Amino acid sequence: MDIDRIEAYLRSPNMQDRLKGLTELRQCDSPEIAVPLLKSKLRDPEFLVRSFVAMGLGKQQTEASFEALLELIDRDRDPNVRAEAANSLSFFGEDAIPHLIATFQQDTHWLMRRSILAAMAELNNPAQLLKIATLALQDDDQTVKESAIDCLSLLAATEQQEEALNALLVRVSADWWRTRLRVAYALKKFQDPRAQEALTQLRQDENHRVVGAAMEGLL
Repeated sequence: MDIDRIEAYLRSPNMQDRLKGLTELRQCDSPEIAVPLLKSKLRDPEFLVRSFVAMGLGKQQTEASFEALLELIDRDRDPNVRAEAANSLSFFGEDAIPHLIATFQQDTHWLMRRSILAAMAELNNPAQLLKIATLALQDDDQTVKESAIDCLSLLAATEQQEEALNALLVRVSADWWRTRLRVAYALKKFQDPRAQEALTQLRQDENHRVVGAAMEGLL
């Protein structure tokens, strides 16, 4: 790895050169070298470059990279960059959770919220996953709601399973068929008579996609 070449790439007015420099920088296993170079592009005019910066910072587990990711999450104007930064922040484990939840509450863009839900699902903290999934169920965006339902399915066989199951059961008769579809898949994770009863109901649903989801695995 040639640091001088990487620095030259990062100074280039050509976006492709800057991306090339950031790609090569991924091979650097020295945070003392990599993080300052990554931070130098936090305000790059191209959102794709800033997205590469967010990815790179996630591979450098230092306090400086953590703070840089928080800066991107708080200040970047592009939701793609913010979402990438949130995903990278999750690589820091438990330390990231309070920031991810606070960001979820403040940033209502659907891409950001779905990225945070996906990240939280990987962090093995059922209590906090329930908290954020419950918030997501109130979102106006259907895809965020569906992601929340998927997250609730991960809470089967945890101490949070009762609350998660109750949240699913009240949506068995939801107006939108896509919600009922996701609920059907989620209920299969629960070994509870109420879940089985709800699946029986969904097998009689007016929408054939919902019926198929509820029947899947029986044949």
